[in-house]
Amino acid sequence: MKNRKPAPADPDYRAEVEAIYAELERRPLPRQCEMRTGCCHFRLAGHTPLLTRGEALHAAQGVRASGRKVLKPHPDGACPLLGRDGKCTIYKHRPFGCRTHFCAAAGGMYPRKHVADLIHRLEALDERLGGDGSRPLEGAIASALAER
Repeated sequence: MKNRKPAPADPDYRAEVEAIYAELERRPLPRQCEMRTGCCHFRLAGHTPLLTRGEALHAAQGVRASGRKVLKPHPDGACPLLGRDGKCTIYKHRPFGCRTHFCAAAGGMYPRKHVADLIHRLEALDERLGGDGSRPLEGAIASALAER
């Protein structure tokens, strides 16, 4: 990992992240997220999504829009973005990994060949924003929240 200070957020990062997510939605891969949240229980599922800087900034915007300023760890090791009702509090701002990789009930992991170009776009944006590669969800979003 590189030790460099992140560049100030490029105001266009949001449009690029949203364009990547919109492109993903247009892909003809059968998926149906029914917000069951089994994939959000990281300790039980055995995985945690990794976020690039652009994704973390975008997710942090969703956290702020939900009325929170900080993330608090979930007591059972679940995603800190789950609300008291058990649903994602930033669903429209959820990261790429949450959209593509984790939920077996929604159709399982997207084959990398179908999303590699989008991953490369997220990585290029990360580099442009001075990020240091993908980081675990909680730390990535907490850092993005602390910046502002």
